[in-house]
Amino acid sequence: MSHYLDFEKPVIELQHKLEELREQARERGLEARLGEEIARMEKKLEETRRAVYAKLTPWQRVQLARHPQRPYTLDYVSRIFTDFEELHGDRLFADDQAVIAGLARLEGRPVMVIGTQKGRDTKENIRRNFGCAHPEGYRKALRLMRLADKFNLPIFTFIDTAGAYPGVGAEERHIAEAIAVNLREMTLIESPIIATIIGEGGSGGALGLAVADCVLILENAYYSVISPEGCAAILWKDRAAAPKAAEALKITARDLLKLGLVDEVTPEPLGGAHNDPDAAAARLKEALMRRLEEVSRLAPEERLRRRYNKFRAFGRWQEPKQTEAAARPPRAEAAPKPKRKRAS
Repeated sequence: MSHYLDFEKPVIELQHKLEELREQARERGLEARLGEEIARMEKKLEETRRAVYAKLTPWQRVQLARHPQRPYTLDYVSRIFTDFEELHGDRLFADDQAVIAGLARLEGRPVMVIGTQKGRDTKENIRRNFGCAHPEGYRKALRLMRLADKFNLPIFTFIDTAGAYPGVGAEERHIAEAIAVNLREMTLIESPIIATIIGEGGSGGALGLAVADCVLILENAYYSVISPEGCAAILWKDRAAAPKAAEALKITARDLLKLGLVDEVTPEPLGGAHNDPDAAAARLKEALMRRLEEVSRLAPEERLRRRYNKFRAFGRWQEPKQTEAAARPPRAEAAPKPKRKRAS
């Protein structure tokens, strides 16, 4: 069943009218007579679709990033790579199914693929914990990154998570420490690493797989230190202010590229990746192969240096320029004149 967002209503209404007109033409054998009317409506639908998706707000892009029919990591893996063989377990506690990982081939070249995975229905979402990884998920990812490094295999990570799981069990097994170790160790892995934000990129849960030589983001994905709802609850004491928070956080792909937090924005099909997963995967594959070729040309030492400097540069700010009046040093006050004594 199709899922539509509120701002897509004008498009959906036209689409339904077009489908009804086509159905009437087929049933009554009037394709020739109604062909011109159908063509006009198709053109209007295309124009409306372009107008709607050309001016999406940050909050609307967040909604697209969370679309339940949006392609997830395994959808991209099946379209971009071949011979994928999933590997399991962190060799310490368990196999976290919120993180999938394994060996694959990209145009014949052996690679390691790692990513967060959401579910399509309630049963699968529970099994995959809605894409929110436990500590063992990050430790599994790091174990396989080290394996890839041992055999000089490029590493591709795909990120689509609201954040790491914040439950009691995750805290007991040291979720913060697991993410911190990943951040540290990923700066030391000599194999090329390319990360892609394909949907939600939430907080440290996303960053724990995103310390890479090149960070790509899909056009309607977002990457943020906190969800818009969480930010709204803290700053405005009201989760309904999420659209305002999404605007203030600068979490859309274009804003992130402007701020230097990602290296490339990969375009999506009109209306979002879920409208044409094959086309979305083809565009992403082209970008991944191009970036892998660029990064592979660097010597390991240079690659590590650039990767380290890239993430050390995050968080820069610029002091506002002082006005002329504010910059001028304060004028010294004149000393009070001594009082003259009265003659007695």
